[in-house]
Amino acid sequence: MAEPAMDMSSGAGGRRGRSGGGGAARRAARSAVSLETAKYIERNIPNLDVLNEEALQIIEANAETVLAEIGVNFVDNPAALDRWREAGAEVEGERVRIPRGLARQLCATAPATFTQHARNSARNVEIGGRNLVMAPVYGPPFVRSASGGRRYATMEDFRNFVKLGYMSKWLHHSGGTVCEPTDVAVNKRHLDMLQAHMTLSDKPYMGSVTEPVRAEDSVEMSKLLFGADFVDQNTVMTSLININSPLTFDSVMMGALEVYARANQACIISPFIVGGAMAPTTVAGTLTQVLAEVLAGVAYSQLVRPGAPVIFGAFVTSIDMNSGAPTFGTPEASLITYGAGQLARRLGLPYRSGGSFCGSKLPDAQAAYETANSLNMALLSGVNFMLHACGWLEGGLVSSYEKFVMDADQLGTLHHLARGVDMSENGQAMDALREVGPGGHFLGCAHTQANFKDAFWRSDLLDYKPFETWDEEGARDTQALASARVDKMLGDYQQPALDPAVNEALADYVARRKASEPDAFG
Repeated sequence: MAEPAMDMSSGAGGRRGRSGGGGAARRAARSAVSLETAKYIERNIPNLDVLNEEALQIIEANAETVLAEIGVNFVDNPAALDRWREAGAEVEGERVRIPRGLARQLCATAPATFTQHARNSARNVEIGGRNLVMAPVYGPPFVRSASGGRRYATMEDFRNFVKLGYMSKWLHHSGGTVCEPTDVAVNKRHLDMLQAHMTLSDKPYMGSVTEPVRAEDSVEMSKLLFGADFVDQNTVMTSLININSPLTFDSVMMGALEVYARANQACIISPFIVGGAMAPTTVAGTLTQVLAEVLAGVAYSQLVRPGAPVIFGAFVTSIDMNSGAPTFGTPEASLITYGAGQLARRLGLPYRSGGSFCGSKLPDAQAAYETANSLNMALLSGVNFMLHACGWLEGGLVSSYEKFVMDADQLGTLHHLARGVDMSENGQAMDALREVGPGGHFLGCAHTQANFKDAFWRSDLLDYKPFETWDEEGARDTQALASARVDKMLGDYQQPALDPAVNEALADYVARRKASEPDAFG
């Protein structure tokens, strides 16, 4: 971490003049290109539990009632119905009713933690336990920048966001569809997106889920990148499988799940819920539906392959009953997210939720308030995999360049908060208290000199200069600062090295697959 802008030239312990090159060296260090990525978060703070034991038992019992008496639909998927029938479920048409306890029994084979490997092994991540892995925004068809406004996303935008993700210190994961490149055919864009993640970054990435064949492409391309034997024996992708809430599992998402489970690649089983529209308006009712859907989805993954890695997902927001628009950063969504974390831990599964959620159209005060609420909620709810950690705008319709770097900078606060309180001898700072004594100051004492470089989190974006300096430099607001940082990060980007033979094999695979079928934009 760069040194703080602290004047050590006067008062006790002043250092100026000791070394003629010291100031220049520090300035050079601050301006140097840094490709450092922080390790995934290992929490040293407790989770926030909002449900007592009685409430948890009621929700779990109600979820079992939903599965046994109401059931779930597996649409256009005869093989799934056969699997359920053989497992002991009652199948009537496309409706599957799961006897009490069966789904939970099947879920028991899913691992509590797993490693997702990156092509740079120093950037492997551990998903589950007390860990938190953060990945960028996923899925928006639009992008926004201060210079270009709001427009449809392109493949150039996609590559830019992958580069920004690679250059962002506090972001552990390259993500998946960081924006939807609408200038590439629907049936082929997944190939370009995967190639970008694999070649422009060496962080972990997600696979395609929009058709089972695209999941198969993701597995095959991963084998070219890592080697077929390695992929057969290790998890190199964590991909998002959304449930069509309420209680419906479509053949597209389940088909992708089947591909990944067979290949031992991880899936997030995630209800997509807007409270009041796709789930009840109450916290307990929504949690009951979330748990029922996750139980059915995780259990099905284990029917495909016992031991396949999965994540308990919960994407939950509420609705503005006046406009019908989704709302973010609200207390109801927070309570559901906290409660779902408790349910996930009782199942012994990794947990996905949270992100830089907001409903604002611009990276403004509304966006900042709602995002701060959402990010802190995710940290305290025990999330293990946070999708949408940076870049989310306009209810998920927009990937914002400026908000991407604003959010990515703020992720550093989660790292520091998660460390908890240092109670080591150095953390207790008794030597500093003895040295300074009554009426002194701590700027020049030995303890401060030993700790000031990394004692405090420091923003790489926000402005803390005196008013006069800020005014002379153009009185830039946060969006203007973020726009300049986007330009700097993209200008500083350096592509991580990749074996030329692997790079050529990936390019050849993409070219052959694209040539094998006509473009489809519908």
